[in-house]
Amino acid sequence: MNLNTLKIIALVLDLICAVLLTATILFQSGKSAGLSGAIAGASDSFMAKGGSRTLDAKLAKATKWIGLAFVVLSLLTTILVTASASVQ
Repeated sequence: MNLNTLKIIALVLDLICAVLLTATILFQSGKSAGLSGAIAGASDSFMAKGGSRTLDAKLAKATKWIGLAFVVLSLLTTILVTASASVQ
C-alpha cells in the first residue's frame, strides 16, 4: 500500500467521522431549558438523573469518541499529506 492510498483512506474516514460528529451533535437535546426550565425545575427531575441509559447520555458518549477519532484522523491526514509532499 503506497502513501497516496493511505492518504485517500484517511481522508475518507475523516470525512465520515465529520458527518457522524455533526449528526450526533445535532441529535442531542439542549442541556438547559432556559429560564423556564430553571423556574420549573425541569432539569432537577428524577427522570433527568437517569444515568447512562438515556438517549442523550449515549449520544454524548458517542460524540466524545467520534470527536476523538476525528482529531486523530485529522492529525494522521496532516502527517500523510506533508509526508507525500516531501517525497514528491
